[in-house]
Amino acid sequence: MLTLLAGTFILCGQDVRPVRDDVGFCWQLSQMRRLMNYLAANDHEPITVRNLVAGISPHDDYLYAGRIYYPLFKKLRTREAVIFGVTHGTVRKEINDPQNILLLDEYPSWSGLGQEVKISPLREWLKKHLPKEDYAVNNQAHALEHSIEAMIPFLQYNNPDIKITPIMVTAMPWEKMNEIAERLSTVLAAYMKENKLQPGKDIFFLISADANHYGRDFSNIPFGEDEKAHHQGTEQDRRIAQAAFSGPLSNKKIQDLTKELWGATYKDYRNTYWCGKYDIPFGLLTISKTMQKAVSRGLKGKIFRYSDTYSEGVMPLKKAGFGITAPFSLKHWVGFFSAGFYLD
Repeated sequence: MLTLLAGTFILCGQDVRPVRDDVGFCWQLSQMRRLMNYLAANDHEPITVRNLVAGISPHDDYLYAGRIYYPLFKKLRTREAVIFGVTHGTVRKEINDPQNILLLDEYPSWSGLGQEVKISPLREWLKKHLPKEDYAVNNQAHALEHSIEAMIPFLQYNNPDIKITPIMVTAMPWEKMNEIAERLSTVLAAYMKENKLQPGKDIFFLISADANHYGRDFSNIPFGEDEKAHHQGTEQDRRIAQAAFSGPLSNKKIQDLTKELWGATYKDYRNTYWCGKYDIPFGLLTISKTMQKAVSRGLKGKIFRYSDTYSEGVMPLKKAGFGITAPFSLKHWVGFFSAGFYLD
């Protein structure tokens, strides 16, 4: 979701991280309840996966992608969540495009679903134990970015006392991802052991990402702009997701994903324009390494659902109180999926 109708906000002097997208997401409990009731009533393909410890979720408008968020979040119960978010291009321009680092914030809480969401003590643990060259603290980046906040209403709906650790991932090559993920996973595993946290029950790991952004607006039309092109583009998304996120997770699978999403270098795109080209592989590397260190277990994955803005359009919720921030057509569509990962 690169086109965004943003509300006004103040970057400095605030104790609460402000809402960035007050159009595409729900920020009132009554709105969210109506959305969840609608999704539950239309959940005709129940998906049951036990012992989830991590997941990938879209961050597109709820009226577009709500059906895709729902299978992951409907039964998710946890005390805290680590959220790996995108650093979108519009944000990169505003913050001088930092690379090869993670971006943390220093807000004591974030705006939530009718009440604030507290920050986990894990964030300060990371600042204390990670090498200083691995991260920067940037409230402006987090105030501008919408990919992490999209997770909060869905998380908070069933977990009202949830605490979060927001982490934005910047552009970095595979070797740097491996290095930082190794150090971050050591710190995360130590935090889990110190606090006796069970993965899935006490702490959950989320990756926020949308799939292909297709059309001239994104300078991405390798297949054309007709129904056949749309079919080819969505099938490409499905193939990439199936290969990367189904079955046992391995470093090779994650690296193969980067070969699908990156071009000649890590800064390029190939014939697909996923905004999760950095935070998905980095997040999966970190989560996989953390589980090995914390509980000596590997991970298996499962695709829950895939769709796109053109195929299903806008959910028919009249006077929902929230809306859409971008158009949909054969000349402008976005793909998205949800996936879950459980201990092997």
